Amino acid sequence: MAGLSVVIPALNEAGTLPLLLADLATWPGDLEILVVDGGSGDATAAVTRIGGAGLLRSPVAGRGQQLRWGAAQAHGPWLLVLHADSRLPMGWVDAVTAVLERPDAERQAWYFDFRVSEQRPMLRLLEAAVAWRSRWRQRPYGDQGLLIHRRLYSAVGGYRPIPLMEDLDLVQRLGAQTRLRRIGHPLITSGRRWRRQGVLHLAWRNALLRRRWARGAPADGLARDYRR
Repeated sequence: MAGLSVVIPALNEAGTLPLLLADLATWPGDLEILVVDGGSGDATAAVTRIGGAGLLRSPVAGRGQQLRWGAAQAHGPWLLVLHADSRLPMGWVDAVTAVLERPDAERQAWYFDFRVSEQRPMLRLLEAAVAWRSRWRQRPYGDQGLLIHRRLYSAVGGYRPIPLMEDLDLVQRLGAQTRLRRIGHPLITSGRRWRRQGVLHLAWRNALLRRRWARGAPADGLARDYRR
């Protein structure tokens, strides 16, 4: 089975990382896990080591920089990028293995379906909208993960060292060269932000940030607004 390098950007994720690392431990083949820390003040580093993952300290904070740094340090032919507050579903090993065994797998990029851990009707509508956007507009985002062969990742230039919109920036370049395909299983993302900020408020705010990005707004300014 082809080697898999998992790259996880993290900032104060000691409470979420153990579950994701436990999910990843079920992978039966060669596996490298790299947690790229952006300057955490909690026990993220200790949790990473206890979970058997490698810890990288990004020279510059910001998710784009962390992902670029982690991908550059990874050794496997396949990269799997995951957010630290994600959970992999039952059956993820078989689903990813099936992708890696496809003869055309290296020429395409692959993503999980979007699923939020909270049980709220509005979130089910949001998930349906994301499924439509991902499939028909070819715009899966970072909380859906990304499975990509290193050759394709390098061919499009990889992640740019920007503090926000690094996922959209990359999938736009990927979409210009190839197809982004469903893995066919959900990646379950934490509902903490949706619970804290409200589904409609957060969805609307994210849409406005993406629109500003599309119109040329700098990522630094968008990141400042995102953190408010």
